[in-house]
Formats: sequence, C-alpha cells, structure tokens
Amino acid sequence: MRRLAFQIHLTVVGVLVLFAFLVSITWAVHPVSPWERDLAEGLAATVADVLPPPGRPQAELAESVERLGSRLRVDVAVFSAEGRPLASSGRPLPAPDRGWRRWISHRGRGVTVTLTLPDGRVFVAGRRHPRAGGAVAFLVTLSLLAVAVAIGAWPLVRRLTRRLERLRRRVEDLGGGDLGARAPVEGTDEVADLARSFNRAADRIQGLVQAQRRTLAFASHELRSPLARLRVSLEMMAGDPALRERAARDVAELDGIIDEVLEASRLEATGGVDRAESVDLLALLAEEGARCGAEVTGEPVTVSGDGRLLRRMVRNLLENARRHGGGAVEAHAERRGDGEARVRVLDRGPGVAEDERDRIFEPFHRPAGRPETGAGYGLGLALVRQIARAHGGDARCLAREGGGTVFEVILGPESP
Repeated sequence: MRRLAFQIHLTVVGVLVLFAFLVSITWAVHPVSPWERDLAEGLAATVADVLPPPGRPQAELAESVERLGSRLRVDVAVFSAEGRPLASSGRPLPAPDRGWRRWISHRGRGVTVTLTLPDGRVFVAGRRHPRAGGAVAFLVTLSLLAVAVAIGAWPLVRRLTRRLERLRRRVEDLGGGDLGARAPVEGTDEVADLARSFNRAADRIQGLVQAQRRTLAFASHELRSPLARLRVSLEMMAGDPALRERAARDVAELDGIIDEVLEASRLEATGGVDRAESVDLLALLAEEGARCGAEVTGEPVTVSGDGRLLRRMVRNLLENARRHGGGAVEAHAERRGDGEARVRVLDRGPGVAEDERDRIFEPFHRPAGRPETGAGYGLGLALVRQIARAHGGDARCLAREGGGTVFEVILGPESP
C-alpha cells in the first residue's frame, strides 16, 4: 500500500510542477497584450525625450546615456535600428534580437528592458542578478515548489492509503476465516463507501455460513435420533439374521457419514488444529491396521498434532484401501530427510486413473464410469486431505508399481 501512496504523491507533485512549468512557458511566449504595448510605447517616448535626437554629437548621447544609467542604477545601451551600438553605460549589453517579442525579458543573469524609440533607435536597460542566472533561478523556484507541494500533499495521501491498508487487513482476516472481521468506516468519501460495502458483504457471508452450520448441525442431530431408534429395533429383531446384519451395516455406514460430515464442518470452521500433542504415527497405524488386517511396517515417527484427528485420518485411509483396493493392504510410516513425516497406504486394487487422482479427494466424488448404484468415495478421503492440511501437510494419490494405488500423506516435522 505504500507503493500506492508514493504513486499518488509523486503524481500530485509532478502535475503541479508541470503546471508551473507550462505557465512559465506560456507567459514567456504569450504575445504582448495591448496595454503592455501602450506602456512600452509610452516609456519609449519618454526615453526619446531624455536622449538627444539623432544627428547630435556622440559625446552628448554618451553623456545622456551615462546619466540615465546612473539615475536608474542599471546598465544602459543604445543601438541603431540596424543593431549597431551607439552608446552604453555600465556593463555591456547584447544587441536585441530581431525576432524578440517581449519588451521585458530574462537574459543571462538578469532582467532586460528593450524599447524601440520613435526615431528607430533601440534602448536597452538591464540589471544582472549578482548570484544566480535566470535558468538557475527558475530551476530553484520549481524545486522549492515541488518540495512545498510534497510536504503539503504527503499527509493527505498517507491518510488515504492508511485507510485502504486497514481495509485490506480486514479483507485478509475475512479470507482467513475470521467471519467477524469488519472494516472501520471513516468519513463519507468513496473509501468509506467501500468499507460499508465490505461490511455488508461480510455480514451476508457470516449469516450464510452460520445458517449452513446450524442447518448441518440440526440435520446431523435429527438423523441420529431415528438411527438410534432403528438400532434398538434391530437389536430386538428376531427374524432373518442376514437381513438384520445388512441393516446393521447400513446403520453403521450412516452413522459414520454423519461423523465425517460433522468433523469436516468443524475443520472448515476452525481452519486448523484445536489442540496439539505428541502422536506416534507407527503405533497409530499398528492399532488401526489390526482392525482391518493391514500389514504395517516402518519406523517410529512422532508428530505434533491432534491425536483424534490423526486417528480418523489413518482409519479412513485403511478403510478406503480395504473397501476399494481389494486384496492385501499395506501401511508404512517413515521420516523423510527434510524432517517431515510420511504415511503411505498401499493396495492392489484396480487403481485410479491419472485424471481422477486429485479429484478423488473431493467430497462425494464418484469416479468416471462407476454406475450410479455403485459406491462413491463419500467424505472419507476429503477428510483425509483436510486433516493433513490442518497439520501443515497434504495428501495425494499415486499409482503403485505393479498395479494398485498408493495414498501418501505428508505431515509437518516433529515438534521440539
């Protein structure tokens, strides 16, 4: 935002300096106005009355010129109509240019007055500045103007960009998950309107997210009650054992989906890990692998994280490999050379197409070619990636050499 402040500041200063420069150029080339012409002609007639007329002795003209220069305290020179010097007093003055347009001009280090007398002679009077020339003085003036404008404009520009910085921080807070972030409304200008618009949008977003969370929580809660009643009914069922077993599996699957929906909602709401503890990934793999008959290998790897979430991540990986991979399931834990922990779950199933390996982590994604009646991947793998990213890592799906799939999870380095 400071770059914007400097850009606005330099633009203001540059525009005003350019304006001053153009005004100076315009004044220098602007044609003589009628009242200036009348004044110059009156002064020329007055000087002609003081000077001896043409044809008088040179000494008389020189004496009059000397007297004028002494009285006016300037350098004086008289030239013929052809530009030939006739008499002078003080420092030599240059002959007037034939194309000069103004009767007052800045030349060299001073100001020069050039008058065309009625008899055709040219009277020139000038005074040199003792310190600086006209160009230098002009540059100094422009520099002083630029400094003055810079000092005066900076507080205004900085105040504007500081308000934009505060608004930017609130936008970043909202994007980071702080739904209560609001921008301060200062003044009645466009920046204040922008802050009000942001606050209205933030209010709507917060309301929508809260409504979604409430709906999700209420739906999950309402689903649990009939599931509990259905489970009790199954316990009391004395009929077909196969039907009872299939219904029990369906109830357990519904219960697991509800747990995963609630877990995913909590992760989205918090955006990170609520608690951190030392977790041995190899021991966690061994415990969960024993439940589904997976072969577990590797080395003890300790990470800092939420043990409950990490257990859910490992369980989902193993259950997914057992359900979709077919055959033996292998799990491996190790620490990489960069200090990060790696968990790999391998199967010998049909594998996953290359263009599906990233989409497989989307919630309820159904791979291409799988019938509508077939099972999708639900929230299990999506929750795996959420948990991995909440612990500073990520999850990916790879092809296994010889056939099958490898699910690899990278977690942050071991806590000190």
